[in-house]
Formats: sequence, structure tokens, C-alpha cells
Amino acid sequence: MMPQAPRIGFDRFIAPEWATTALKVRARLARPEDLEALLDAAGLGAAARTKTRTVLKRLWLEPRIDLVDYADRGAAIFKAHPDVPVAVVHWGMAVATYPFFGKVAELIGRLSALQGDCASAEIHRRMSETYGEREGTYRMTNMVIQSQAGWGAVARTEKGRRVSRLAPIVIENEELTAWLVEAALRYAGKPLAISSLRSQPVLFPFNLKRPLAYLASNSEHLAMRREGANDQLVALRDAI
Repeated sequence: MMPQAPRIGFDRFIAPEWATTALKVRARLARPEDLEALLDAAGLGAAARTKTRTVLKRLWLEPRIDLVDYADRGAAIFKAHPDVPVAVVHWGMAVATYPFFGKVAELIGRLSALQGDCASAEIHRRMSETYGEREGTYRMTNMVIQSQAGWGAVARTEKGRRVSRLAPIVIENEELTAWLVEAALRYAGKPLAISSLRSQPVLFPFNLKRPLAYLASNSEHLAMRREGANDQLVALRDAI
């Protein structure tokens, strides 16, 4: 049985340089001491530092056992393709690791699909419907939105009252594309239609340019199957 995913977990603002240094530690391009130095420089209090380190551990340093291989492959992509925006890899890992992060991303993707932005209040309302109306839900949702803004996916406008999409990052790399599809599948917890992959709300910051059916059929980690006469689904190979 796979370990249970943390229900919320992502409860701190994670600056991009902290996440990237944690990723570099996993890729053996930096030392744990380098991350500690960054946290020292940030001037975090003892409790905040402990919680921040916990998020970074689950994200890159010590992922759940069912995500170790996924994290290692993400680190390998980062190491082999320095031209890839590092926030893309953080996003995929956060979506796969933290359902709470994924839900915020999904809501922003859905609510901003037509006009390119949405009201923060609507995100908070819908998160409360799922996670309960309590102060922690509101605060943690804000932490996720702030982190997503720091990673270059969204902008907070009108004094934080609205969340706007930024220009999507074009993804041409085939290995990274398949890895991001995995993130969407891990978040969804079920197979997804090939025809829906490009428009998955949880992947709204990205424009996936490569042929997805071809990539899925040739991936060691994805599996294709047919449902009905015309519907093609993609699933995690280890989930079949």
C-alpha cells in the first residue's frame, strides 16, 4: 500500500531559491549546508524554519517512498537540461506531492480559463468547501498562491484580490512533457483522456507542444488504453 499523501502539508511560502537549492541538493549539485545558509539568511523564526524545511523535505530532499523515483527523474531532467525553467520542475513535483497545492492550481486554472484571471475570494471559498472553513485553510491557500506567484506562474493584482495567469511556459522537451503528464495523473488519481491533457487546469502555466499520444505510448512510466470506440486514456503504468 502506498503511503497516504499529506492532506494539506504545503503550509509555508516557498521561495524559488529555496526550492531550487533543495532540488540541487537532490541532483548533487549543492550541499545541504547551502540550503541551511539560505534559510539562515531569510531570518525565519525557529517554528517557521522547521515548517519550511518540512515542506522542502517532502518536495525534494526526502519525498514519499512512492515518489522517490519520480523526484529522481525530475532532478535528472533539471540536471541534463539547464535551459528548462526550474519552476516547471518544482510545479510538477508540488502537484504530485501535495494534493492541496494541486487543488489550488486546479481552481486557478479553471476559474481563470476564460478571462485570464479570477477573484482570490472565489479560490478561498472553493478551498473551504473541500478542506473546511477554518483559518488554517485560508492561510495555507494564501501560502500556495504566494509560492505560485514567486515561481512565476501567476501575479497577484488589485492588492491581492485577484489572481492573474502569466504567459504560459512553452514545453518542447519530450521527457519533461511526459513527466508533467505524470504529475497530472498522480494528482487526479485516475486515468485521463488524452484529448484533455493539454487543457488540464492543474497544468495551466504550461503549453505542452509535443504530441501527447505518441509520448504516452512510448513512455516507460505511462500506459495507453482505449475506452469505448474513440476514447484513448493515459494512466500511470505502475497503477495498472
